[in-house]
Amino acid sequence: MMANPAFTEALPCSPDALTAVELTWLEKRVEHWIRFGRDVSETIIDRRRRVLSFAPNTIFAFVRWASNDYGTVVSRIDIVRAIAPGEAYQTLPFVRPGGEILLRISGWPKVERVFAAIDAVEALGVDPADAAPDHWRHVHNRLGAGYEPRPYSRDQHRAWLLRRRVLS
Repeated sequence: MMANPAFTEALPCSPDALTAVELTWLEKRVEHWIRFGRDVSETIIDRRRRVLSFAPNTIFAFVRWASNDYGTVVSRIDIVRAIAPGEAYQTLPFVRPGGEILLRISGWPKVERVFAAIDAVEALGVDPADAAPDHWRHVHNRLGAGYEPRPYSRDQHRAWLLRRRVLS
């Protein structure tokens, strides 16, 4: 597994501090992809597999879908915050070492509703990776309870940016 030198030279932190996500694409069988998030490096393993790495505190959405001869067997989306070295984390398949899981939804109808929530954030002109982590927790909790999540707003985003500036 050889890293692309163009990416590794400009890493914002040590490679040991990165969260690695293995992506697989076997058309109509196994499809793992990133819906949003800013990776800092990419390692191509072969034609069907690659690894994206994310810096600490980066938020990304990891989608996993699989099928067999009878139809879909896995349909899942996880929105995860990449952790810094020494932070507590939750494990997740194909994510090393793991991360803070902000949203974990399975089942195609609910996954589609998460995609709609992501699209709504993008419609505001906000990158979903920059949205407040609390919003993704809210979407997780509301969908888990069978309710419609409240939409993300510009005011909520402005409040998050101010809070983040104060906390840094």
